[in-house]
Amino acid sequence: MPTHTVTLTNVAERLWLDEFSLAPADGPKLAGSSQWSIKKTTLRGGVTSGVDVIELDNGALSVAVLPTRGMGLWKGQYRGIPIGWKSPVTQPVNPCYVNLTDRSGLGWLVGFNEFVCRCGLASNGGPGNDVVLGNNGDPIETPLTLHGKIANTPAHRVDVSVSDEGPGVLSITGDVDETMLFGPCLRLSSTLKTEAGSNRLTIIDRVTNVSGQKGELELLYHTNLGPPFLEEGSRFIAPVADVAPTNAEAAKDIDTWPVYKAPTAGYIEQCYFFDLHADDAGETLVLLKNAKGDKGISLHFNRRQLPWFTIWKNTQAEADGYVTGLEPGTDFPNPKSFERKQGRVVELPPGAIYETRLEIAVHDTAAAVSTIEKQIQSLSRGRQPKVHRDPIAKYSPQ
Repeated sequence: MPTHTVTLTNVAERLWLDEFSLAPADGPKLAGSSQWSIKKTTLRGGVTSGVDVIELDNGALSVAVLPTRGMGLWKGQYRGIPIGWKSPVTQPVNPCYVNLTDRSGLGWLVGFNEFVCRCGLASNGGPGNDVVLGNNGDPIETPLTLHGKIANTPAHRVDVSVSDEGPGVLSITGDVDETMLFGPCLRLSSTLKTEAGSNRLTIIDRVTNVSGQKGELELLYHTNLGPPFLEEGSRFIAPVADVAPTNAEAAKDIDTWPVYKAPTAGYIEQCYFFDLHADDAGETLVLLKNAKGDKGISLHFNRRQLPWFTIWKNTQAEADGYVTGLEPGTDFPNPKSFERKQGRVVELPPGAIYETRLEIAVHDTAAAVSTIEKQIQSLSRGRQPKVHRDPIAKYSPQ
């Protein structure tokens, strides 16, 4: 089947397109939709200056991808329904304006407004110190900032493709290096693809240890949602085997952990850690649905790749960022030293590749939401979740 591929950025060959567009008039004819498009622009002005935005529209579902910000997904929509959230950070921020060490290592939040952003690659979780081998082979203490560096690292190669296979497939591929001398050397090769006219997109990531020495990987997908999926009475549905609060604040609401509040001024964020059931192949899924149950977003992934799950409940006032995070990961977003002791930090031999796949689907009818709920129920097989009322030692250092 013919495929139309265009390179938008290739630093090695000094290639970079400031503006680009592709549509049915000048690309393949796709059976799934005649309304698809791919557009690339570069933002100017303020802290957005120099941020590349690629808008991929399959004719029903659209998403804006940010190669300048680690191939994160800024926002999207499905049949007019917005996907994402309203952050106090209103526009994409060029990483050059983000000081990760600000506010005792919380500077990552200066650029945080994406629908999906990665936490990693060498580390994720809260700020803190880690002990590593320095350039002279001796142990040294080094500070780690919130959620690592990959979300504030620009891609050095970006391609877009359109294929007429099946209903038609639109894709964006980007390569991002998180490397340094005498330190982590990891390369993210990320592909986002979607079928024309569909309600879903898939992120396929390959992280390669390009070093000649073994390396470590922590990777978490911070998938952030606000209204209309998040509202008072919205529910998180998952095939839960085990759930525990991360700290004493989260433990206060352990009896209502699946249910969300209305925007509440002064609300203090709460997180919960999960062990999920999966099928025999490791496949599992989770769902966030609105109070009425006629809108929802589901995440589909494999526990052999992303074995742990976190939800972040941040139902503060809308002006401050009313949002929840659904977060599959290789580990929990704890300090790396703790996760290493628990055996949840991935070790990568020289040249090794770690691959993940995350599928996100939008459901805009009660029937579609009900279908996903039944799939989740089938994974639970009638088993009730074990709910820990307080943080537990194997999940949380609290």
